[in-house]
Amino acid sequence: MSAPSAASPVLVRPATEADLAQVGALTARAYVADGLVDEGHWYVDELRDAAARAAACTVLVAVTPAAGGDAPDRVLGTVTLAVPGSRYAEIARDGEVELRMLAVDPAARRSGVAELLVLAALREAVGRGVPDVALSTLDTMHAAQRLYARLGFAARPERDWTDEITMRVHTWRAPSPPGPLVETATWPPRRVVDVDGWRVGLSAGVTRRASSTLALGEVDDLPGAVDRVERLYREDGAPTVFRVGDAANPGGLRAELDARGYEVAAVTDVLVRDLTASSPARWRQDAGLRVRVADAPDDAWLDLWLGGKGTAREPSHAIVTGAPALYLTVSGPDGGDVAVIRAATVDDWVALSCLQVLPAARRRGLGRALTEEALAVALEHGARRAFLQVEADNDAALRLYGSLGFRPAHRYAYRVQPGPAARTGC
Repeated sequence: MSAPSAASPVLVRPATEADLAQVGALTARAYVADGLVDEGHWYVDELRDAAARAAACTVLVAVTPAAGGDAPDRVLGTVTLAVPGSRYAEIARDGEVELRMLAVDPAARRSGVAELLVLAALREAVGRGVPDVALSTLDTMHAAQRLYARLGFAARPERDWTDEITMRVHTWRAPSPPGPLVETATWPPRRVVDVDGWRVGLSAGVTRRASSTLALGEVDDLPGAVDRVERLYREDGAPTVFRVGDAANPGGLRAELDARGYEVAAVTDVLVRDLTASSPARWRQDAGLRVRVADAPDDAWLDLWLGGKGTAREPSHAIVTGAPALYLTVSGPDGGDVAVIRAATVDDWVALSCLQVLPAARRRGLGRALTEEALAVALEHGARRAFLQVEADNDAALRLYGSLGFRPAHRYAYRVQPGPAARTGC
């Protein structure tokens, strides 16, 4: 069986019942192939019993989707997330998620599957509000330990343990997120109204980030506050949108929105990384490309960003220029613009957004190179930490940013009142 090709995207998702036979067989095969267990050892039966794991834990799989028909997706790898007290948790403490039984099909090794699985597991933990992750590994698992170190795990020798063999414990802690106020400051609504301490963003429905309410704090009359927020959005000609999942949300907010029929419009991961000095990117000279940096977007920048979005130009311009930012544009050998990105700064943070590459210029590494350039420029302008917001089902973007060192720090969701959908942008 061959490794996945560049044309075969690898997706990570929760395992379904249809995956479990492949998951069990793959896990046992990988452990035996790596010499971690003999074929006749009792543990092989537990490795094969993916159905029991899925009943008690969250099992993630990396798959290449089936081409069509009734054929199942091909499972390339798997990892299990166990919580303290479950039969699969060996070392998890309160407030931790434990990673178990990470396995990749031997035929799919060296294609980044293990990294995709671990990053997805970290996002899942953060999405549950659990910032700490633990796992056990062996001294002989050198490749795995290099992966864990690269992703930010640290050895915890004081927690090492021995059963039949000695297991080395490594832990990971989510980086601190910028927080909703910093995030909003880099993408400010056109107008903000205070409702009992809540910040109601009003931008006529142009992008959920600029047209949503930050319900940060308890209120005496929760239903009454939601009523007043809904009235403001009706006056603004847009559906009511709440951002939920932040620590300061009122305790009863989710239940109140559920009772009113609010739907989940998008689940968003906040990814974070520190900035470090980097050398100038060679791709500009080698590919005949040039980057220009401006402190305001010109018409060409706006045209490329808005191309195909169906988003009103004037309010979009007002939003992207509402905070101090740098606007980077890549032009090709013929002088035409092919890619843009925005880097907005607040305090020592830089927020990256609006990455757009023309379809004809994709699959050439421009998105990655332009993101790296934006980080380098932001560092020169005093930023020390970077963040961006990515919808949790945007596999391509998550893969790109994970490879650039961004790690999950927070997850929130937009809850939208039933009715006409809000217009979206970057």
